[in-house]
Amino acid sequence: MVKIEILGMGCPKCKKLYENAQAAVKELNVQVEVVKVEDIQKIMDYGLMITPAIAIDGEVKAAGRIPAPDEIKKWVSAK
Repeated sequence: MVKIEILGMGCPKCKKLYENAQAAVKELNVQVEVVKVEDIQKIMDYGLMITPAIAIDGEVKAAGRIPAPDEIKKWVSAK
């Protein structure tokens, strides 16, 4: 199963990215786990200095911006 991690401390941008990821998964109608990662140590383990960020199966796809659902769908579909 594909795992999407939303990396951030719960700011409004992080919440929007989580919503976009949920919308992308719903539109694709596939089995995907979407989780929020708010633990600063786990975020730093990815080498990130800016949030929000999105990782798919452990690979950071974007940081410091909010990708649209269509962009997230492309990443998930490529898995």
